[in-house]
Amino acid sequence: MTTIAQRSQVILTQIADAARNANRQPNSVSLVAVSKMHPSSMVREAYLAGLRDFGENYLQEALEKQMALADLPLIWHFIGPIQSNKTKPIAESFSWVHGVDRLKIAQRLSEARPESLPPLNICLQVNVSGESSKSGCAPEEVASLAKAVVVLPKLKLRGLMAIPEPTTDVTLQHQQFRMLHDLMSALNADGLALDTLSMGMSHDFAVAIAEGATMVRVGTAIFGERNYSEN
Repeated sequence: MTTIAQRSQVILTQIADAARNANRQPNSVSLVAVSKMHPSSMVREAYLAGLRDFGENYLQEALEKQMALADLPLIWHFIGPIQSNKTKPIAESFSWVHGVDRLKIAQRLSEARPESLPPLNICLQVNVSGESSKSGCAPEEVASLAKAVVVLPKLKLRGLMAIPEPTTDVTLQHQQFRMLHDLMSALNADGLALDTLSMGMSHDFAVAIAEGATMVRVGTAIFGERNYSEN
């Protein structure tokens, strides 16, 4: 068994354990393996280990991997901020987008989504930690943005996403994830049928699951550390 396969099994076991500890079914939480800055060969290893959902942050890198791995039935997720000039290739090449925080971007994704593809799954990114440098709409803006996005054709608004401020303060982790959970609960109480809370990464996904995460995004714990010096 490869190292990636071993790590993947460890993470899947930890996800299942965290779900049970929260009195939830293990299959209520899905895993997105964040493969940015790791080669397509490692994605192929992860696929052979049983993973199917993969997250990328950099468009050109992602498109190259998609070509190299076109023989595999992978589900691709685009994560993070989106520039207006990138909406067309993203709409054409991904199944999920985590990180929509402006109506303009959602509109452009909707306009560019090919008729031949199913609706593009959308998670709105919320800045739950209030960092000025962090992408995401403010919590008080979520309701109006969600109501504008949910009616756009060729998009399916699935839920909310957050990348909270990194912290070792577990109480703060709980508070930030709970905020996202409460925001989605309020949207559903207002008539939206959202089902996805995309929150939690390698260092905090167990806390995120305790607060209701349905999708966790794990990269380093599966693929190892990234070498940013080469970029």
